[in-house]
Amino acid sequence: MAIVTIEQAKATLTELIHGLAPDEEVLITEHNQPVARLVPATREARKSRQLGTLQGTVTYMAADFDAPLDDFQDYME
Repeated sequence: MAIVTIEQAKATLTELIHGLAPDEEVLITEHNQPVARLVPATREARKSRQLGTLQGTVTYMAADFDAPLDDFQDYME
């Protein structure tokens, strides 16, 4: 764990952020007292999609479900 003063952090914040490894953290101190901890943001692993999870949830579909809508008759001519 790296330790830097708040003044050093102000001057080199961009470098500190871009230089962080995934498991590294930087402790920021003021007057030899810890005031903040800089840690890299972690991306949550996305769950893979699974086919068929909604199977059987549609219990009714109108017979004219895919019929043209009256509101769009002008566009269909």
